[in-house]
Amino acid sequence: MGRILGEVGRAAIHLLAASALAFFIVRAMPGDPAVLLLLAQGQAADPATVAALHAQWGLDRSLPGQYAAWLGDFLAGDWRTSFRTGRPIFEEFAARLPVTLTVGFGAFALALGVAGPLAEAAAARPHGWQDRVLDAATLGAQAVPGFWLGCLLIWVFAVELRAIALFEAGPQRYVLPIAVVALAVLGPLAQVYRAGLREVARSDYVRAALARGAPRARVVAQQGRRYAALGLLSTAAAEAGTVVGGTAVVETVFGLPGIGQFVVDSIAVRDFFVLQAFFMVAVAWMLLASLAARLARRLVAPGGFCDVAP
Repeated sequence: MGRILGEVGRAAIHLLAASALAFFIVRAMPGDPAVLLLLAQGQAADPATVAALHAQWGLDRSLPGQYAAWLGDFLAGDWRTSFRTGRPIFEEFAARLPVTLTVGFGAFALALGVAGPLAEAAAARPHGWQDRVLDAATLGAQAVPGFWLGCLLIWVFAVELRAIALFEAGPQRYVLPIAVVALAVLGPLAQVYRAGLREVARSDYVRAALARGAPRARVVAQQGRRYAALGLLSTAAAEAGTVVGGTAVVETVFGLPGIGQFVVDSIAVRDFFVLQAFFMVAVAWMLLASLAARLARRLVAPGGFCDVAP
């Protein structure tokens, strides 16, 4: 019970710090949202209209007063209204959440499904083709921007080959976006898992098993999975931000109406409350993913690293 209360207390402190950080970073952005919105709508940004919008949105108060009012409303479930659309932000996020989760979780599941077998094959055959494929995929994902890869895939599969109807409703619309995000996540997951397997492969008992003629691939996989999974879980928690925050570029490139695209559009008009709410959702998701990873690590190795380390 004490450990659970400690986890909850730390999470609450992190969220409170994140709320202050989100508020003041967003407010430090250049540009007046009232002026930008009026110009975007083709209206004159005269001082009287700007002042009226400030009063309507509560931007005429002091910054500490604005922060306290916004935080109180946010914790009470009122995420305020979008300057740009005029709709409640919670409803805007809820309507777009299925698209973002489909891309994020789909990419994460695909990356996890490929990372395990690829890392085991690479660890079993150092300098083999699987090892080189893993290194090339990791380097490529780091070197190639997601928007460039997305445009390339659109040109190849939707324009030249006409294999995917990109802008028609249906599951095929998500194939390329999921592939782009999965490639970015695959490298770190597989690299950490392979490193754990190789560490186990250097242990005395694995070398003894190999000396007795046991197949290297089977010995490394059987003896190393539990230990390597610990590192994989930590990396997966760090990469879990992709599910919420890593899809913005992909949603914009592929024209998917998800939360990421909504946030990108909101940046242009400094839609403060949207950006602050998104920051809070992303931090809360990362805290949840980190907690889930720690619980999973305890299930994998209840006694800690010493139980499974080579």
